[in-house]
Amino acid sequence: MKAFETYHPIVIFCYFSSVICMTMFFMHPVYIVSTFFLATILRLIWLRGQFWKSSWYYVPLLLGMAVVNPLISHNGKLVILYINDNPITIEAIVYGFAIALLIVAIMFWFSCYNIAMTSDKFLYLFGKVSPVLALTISITMRLIPRFKHQLRVISEAQKTIGMDFTVGSPLHRVKSCMNILSILITWALENAIETADSMRARGYGVKKRSTFSLFVLEKRDVKMLVYITILISVCLYGVFTGYMTYYYYPTFMKLYWSMDHLLFYFDYLILLSIPIMTNVKEGIKWRYLQSKI
Repeated sequence: MKAFETYHPIVIFCYFSSVICMTMFFMHPVYIVSTFFLATILRLIWLRGQFWKSSWYYVPLLLGMAVVNPLISHNGKLVILYINDNPITIEAIVYGFAIALLIVAIMFWFSCYNIAMTSDKFLYLFGKVSPVLALTISITMRLIPRFKHQLRVISEAQKTIGMDFTVGSPLHRVKSCMNILSILITWALENAIETADSMRARGYGVKKRSTFSLFVLEKRDVKMLVYITILISVCLYGVFTGYMTYYYYPTFMKLYWSMDHLLFYFDYLILLSIPIMTNVKEGIKWRYLQSKI
């Protein structure tokens, strides 16, 4: 169940845009681990069986950045060894791993955003402000998923006629890949023409068009916006007062666990947990109603 998806588009957009922005700029280890952990849980809840299939390639990214960063950055005081007179420091290794976690967390949040914020919701929010820009962004965001799906369909179809690019000689594999690419490009061009004809037939570009939308700002949406605003305001206060500042160089900054710091940690955890708590709440409510039948 994706209960958070049922909220008004402005709630979904404000939540994910704020969480993604804070994930980009918070380098504190507690916040990095928190955002990575909760983004992973949310993505696992929403994708279920597709999670591992679409996430395995993030593991090499995590390990690669943890290995590459100390090879190109030699800052830090805790030296563990020298390679060609260049120091390999623990600070550089930890910083590389932290950056990798940060990047994966951002990708996970964007993945969840794409699940919750569909194209019709995006057009509803920005269609009146800038219809052309909103439509362009909406179409662009759909390109990669549609291309991936169509590429999979074409590849499976080509296997049935002996054009499998995963087996055979190198020449056969190259010819199969080129054939699949040619079919994909042809499909993309035809799809673009069909889309343009469909938009023209439906009156795109005609002035003073009426619009229809099922989205209504309800009382619960206003409450959720207030909750999100309060939590974000506390986080921003922590930024300006230095509670969310952390340095890896020249050596690790001390982690503080005072009541003030724990308050900001807890506030950030609540903000990140909103979609998960919403899903859990609706799941419990649904099971309770089922038990009453």
